[in-house]
Amino acid sequence: MKKLSIIGMPMDLGQTRRGVDMGPSAIRYAGIFERLANLFEEIEDLGDIPIGRPEVKVDPESNLRNLELVAEKNELLAREVEKIIGSGSFPLVLGGDHSIAIGSLAGVARHYRNLGVIWYDAHGDLNTAETSPSGNIHGMPLAVSLGIGHERLTKINGFTPKVKPENIVIIGARSLDHGEKDLIKELGINVYTMHEIDRLGMTKVMEETIAYLKDKTDGVHLSLDLDGLDPTDAPGVGTPVTGGITYRESHLAMEMLAEANIITSAEFVEVNPILDEKNKTATAAVALMNSLFGEKLL
Repeated sequence: MKKLSIIGMPMDLGQTRRGVDMGPSAIRYAGIFERLANLFEEIEDLGDIPIGRPEVKVDPESNLRNLELVAEKNELLAREVEKIIGSGSFPLVLGGDHSIAIGSLAGVARHYRNLGVIWYDAHGDLNTAETSPSGNIHGMPLAVSLGIGHERLTKINGFTPKVKPENIVIIGARSLDHGEKDLIKELGINVYTMHEIDRLGMTKVMEETIAYLKDKTDGVHLSLDLDGLDPTDAPGVGTPVTGGITYRESHLAMEMLAEANIITSAEFVEVNPILDEKNKTATAAVALMNSLFGEKLL
C-alpha cells in the first residue's frame, strides 16, 4: 500500500456513555503516525468529522436515540470515505462509537460490487428499533448496512443495502440479543463466537474467514470494535464483555489478514479513554493496526 488516509469520527451519539468521542485523539496520542510511518509511502491525517456538542434527543416515533444527528454525521463520513477511496488511498477511520460504521460502509460500498465485511466484535450489532433493549444506534450498524432498520439510516449515501449477509463474517461474538440471534439464523450470517475461537483456535478461524471471503468479494472492510478483545487487554470500552479475544490472538488475526492482503478499508472503534488505564486500549488499537498493515518483528 502506498497511501493511507486517516479520518477521525469523534461521535458518541450512538450510545449513552460519554468519553468515546475522545477515541480518535487517544489513538493519535498513542503514536499512530510514528508506528505506521514506515509502512506507507504517504500518510495524511484529514482531521475529524465535525460533531459539535449537540443536544441528546430521542426520536418519538422509533425511540431511537439521536436518530437524525447520527444519520447526518454518517452522511458526512460516507462522503469523505468515498472520496478517499476514489483518490486511490486506503481509508482508516478512527471512532467514536460503532454507529460510525454506518457511514464508513456507506462510503466504501460505493466502490465495490461485492463488498465483504469482517466484524471483529463482542456484539453482533444487528439490532433494530424493534429488537433493541436500549434504542442505542451503536448496536445497529451491521443491520442497517444490510438494509434492515430505520430508513433514515439504511438509505444513507442514497442506496441500500451496502453489504450482503453471505459476505459477512462476525468474529468474537459473546453477547447477542434474542433478535440478533434470530436474524443471524434467518440470514445465514457466518459467525465465530468465542466458543469457536476456543475450540478451533484463532489460526483456523482466520484461515476459514479468509478462504470464505477471498474469492467471492472484490474488497473487504474490517470493522474492529476494541470490545472484541478481553477487557484485561482493552479496558477502555463502553460495553466490555469478559471472556474475549486475547491481545496476542488479535495480533495473529491482523497478521494473517496482512499476509492474505484482502483488507481494503478499516475502522477501529469504541476506544473510550475516560474508562481506560493509561491509554492502554488506544495503544492496543495502534499496535493491531501495525500488524494489519504488515509490520513484522523480523
